[in-house]
Amino acid sequence: MKTPFNKPYLTGKEAHYLYQAVYSGHISGNGVYTKKCQAFFEERFGFKKTLLTTSCTDALEMCALLIDIQPGDEVIVPSYTFVSTALAFVRQGAKLIFADSRKDHPGMDESSLESLITPKTKAIVPVHYAGVACDMEIVMEVAKKHNIFVIEDAAQAIDSYYTVTKLHSSLGDQGAKLALGSIGHLATFSFHETKNIQCGEGGLLAINNDRFEKRAEVLWEKGTNRAEFFRGEVNKYGWVDTGSSFLPNELTASFLYAQLEEMDSIQQRRKEIWNGYYEGLKDWANENKVHLPLVPDYATNNGHMFYLICPNADFRTMLIKHLKNENIHAVFHYLSLHKSEYIEKLQYMTQDCPLSDEYTDQLLRLPLYYELKSLSSIISIITNYKHL
Repeated sequence: MKTPFNKPYLTGKEAHYLYQAVYSGHISGNGVYTKKCQAFFEERFGFKKTLLTTSCTDALEMCALLIDIQPGDEVIVPSYTFVSTALAFVRQGAKLIFADSRKDHPGMDESSLESLITPKTKAIVPVHYAGVACDMEIVMEVAKKHNIFVIEDAAQAIDSYYTVTKLHSSLGDQGAKLALGSIGHLATFSFHETKNIQCGEGGLLAINNDRFEKRAEVLWEKGTNRAEFFRGEVNKYGWVDTGSSFLPNELTASFLYAQLEEMDSIQQRRKEIWNGYYEGLKDWANENKVHLPLVPDYATNNGHMFYLICPNADFRTMLIKHLKNENIHAVFHYLSLHKSEYIEKLQYMTQDCPLSDEYTDQLLRLPLYYELKSLSSIISIITNYKHL
């Protein structure tokens, strides 16, 4: 029996809510289910305002518009991330400044940020890799010092938290738990079918600064003040700004809402699988110089991803082959963006990111989805692997 890398989970209510949305008479978006989803996020995680989007990519593009990225502005992004993190800002003419990964985690090295900032720096985009928080106290302190924006790419980080570590912190009292996505000026989430909570393809923009709320709604509604009109705040609506078709339809929102209702059970199951991997593989990993995922004291684990850091590229290649022979689909992840073909075409110099390159060559993701039933078998197959 084949074990895929991912299998989208269905709660059983999706079709029912889709039926309700279809026969509601309002299918185009910003209807009942859109509002339900947005209210869920605002109430559960404390985001000041949220807007559903057609993807996390679109949410990032809205962020680039909201902070008014202009040609020549610089934006700091990790090299080890998905292309959307960078693409949203390049589209507006920004120059990318790539941050390397941490030695102990694929996320950006927060201690390097200060050295990457110039008078042209407009924003920092920390990516919470595998749903594990970047050290947001460092990120926010650097941003405040240099008066630049922070946009959290929380595509993988739904229902994950950062715990304030310092006694006197601008983020709040020591020990306070803050939902990822609620700390930066803006944040984005993904509901792609590979994510914990999914609707096939979808996203969310979280707005944590009042200055962006009104304009975000205009951009979301194709540059019009249509949302204000339907709330009765203006007596007509028209074209008032730039924007695009960022708003998803009600079918997408209804599907997503079925998932949100079952978030706790989904998260519990995914964490059980993650913990099962960790306990089952830790001895083998230690013997074979393989590193398992790190969750720092200030972060929580949302069960998004379980990965191995292999000692070298050959080890990973052979382990993938070993698993494939047993019908288990394990995959690597990102390729360093600073070495991408597109960045080469742009012909601007980038700094080296050797740790990002190591993760490109050595990181291996294992199957993790709600209905995974072969966990013990996968662990057994991996622990029986001996690299020659």
